[in-house]
Amino acid sequence: MPIHEADPWRDQYFENVACPDDVIIPTDDPDAWQLYPAHRWIYDKLAVALSQGLEAAPQGVMPPRFPVFSKPMMNLRGMGTGSLAVRSAAEYNAAQAAGHFWCTLLTGPHVSSDVALVVGQPRWWRHTTGTTGPGGTFDYWHIHAEPMPDIEDWCGSWARKHLAGYTGMANFETIGSRIIEAHLRFADQWPDLYGSGWVDAVVRLYATGRWDYADADRADGYSVVLFGPHGRAYRHPPAAVVDEVLGFDGVSSVQITFHENKDPAHHAMPPGGFRLAVVNARTLAAGRAARERLSAVVLE
Repeated sequence: MPIHEADPWRDQYFENVACPDDVIIPTDDPDAWQLYPAHRWIYDKLAVALSQGLEAAPQGVMPPRFPVFSKPMMNLRGMGTGSLAVRSAAEYNAAQAAGHFWCTLLTGPHVSSDVALVVGQPRWWRHTTGTTGPGGTFDYWHIHAEPMPDIEDWCGSWARKHLAGYTGMANFETIGSRIIEAHLRFADQWPDLYGSGWVDAVVRLYATGRWDYADADRADGYSVVLFGPHGRAYRHPPAAVVDEVLGFDGVSSVQITFHENKDPAHHAMPPGGFRLAVVNARTLAAGRAARERLSAVVLE
């Protein structure tokens, strides 16, 4: 399957999609970094900040004002590792770490946006916002049907300038419409919520360099997450329970998001919880009902 998926629970979105053997489509950043050497610089978060005119510098350079945001210059593992707001010179001096940088502390909505690019020109957008939980967790993500013009204008102009030779999917994380992270791939947690035939359109984009997708059944969607406490081992729910949940009205897919034979400590998880499952649904109520059913089995 030339669509490279690192997490086996997401193979379900791609395993029945025809893809030419010579077409490689990444869904995680380490693969994308290797596949696109001319554009891999966008994984340097300091470079992305400076490219937008934001105040930013490597740690060791004193910020002219506070607060600022501090994080690693590059982090292909994700999960917000090492990120924090710094509100004074004393906090800054205490928090300095090799390979980190500071940047303007942005405010406003935090949005994840997938975009189809043809030689840097945006051809399709979808935007997602998350409802946060404790310790870096998320209760659910809302995949919006409506456009977000401020993001599309800013990130579209940025892509036309900085990704002019790139054709493929990209993902921008923004706060207040300014880019905090850029990725040479799409968000692979909810492709089923983008509409029928969307993954086939992605394959055509990489195979032919053209974007051809009617987007006729565009609608809001929800990706609802089940977390459990750290410090214990978990078992997958029985297949019969997963099938039962898939039968709930409005549920699109279920991901069981951990390896039951792998040490829990070796999973990349946020500090606030251990991610057990993701339910993609067309309504929030359906996603929450499915999560409750899985919780009763996995957390018993």
